[in-house]
Amino acid sequence: MHFLLSQQSPIPLHAIIAIFAIVVGGVQLVLKKGTPLHKFMGWVWVSLMLIVCFTSFFIHKVNLWGKYSPIHLLSIWTIIAVFLGIYFARIGNIKRHKIFMVWTYWLALILTGFFTFYPGRVMNLIFFG
Repeated sequence: MHFLLSQQSPIPLHAIIAIFAIVVGGVQLVLKKGTPLHKFMGWVWVSLMLIVCFTSFFIHKVNLWGKYSPIHLLSIWTIIAVFLGIYFARIGNIKRHKIFMVWTYWLALILTGFFTFYPGRVMNLIFFG
């Protein structure tokens, strides 16, 4: 944990919030849908996801296009997808709400999380030395 906290800002905040988003999102997937708790946890998860996305724009470890990389495109898409998920819930299209939120969880957190373990990346160094 000390190694993570010693990284350049905003990497520690980004990583810690992403871990919380993984946990909250996982809990959200198993909660009964449509309840006040589901809605509250949903807003918590959305807030965490937006923080993860916005902090990603200040991380420049893989510079393919100037200071940016494909991961930044995923951050843009995630912001759009989260707001579309909210929109579909608001208009009562729960099927599309579910699709956007579940896919955002799996693509933006889980799949992307695996890439953070690529050799030389911070999470790889934390877990594997």
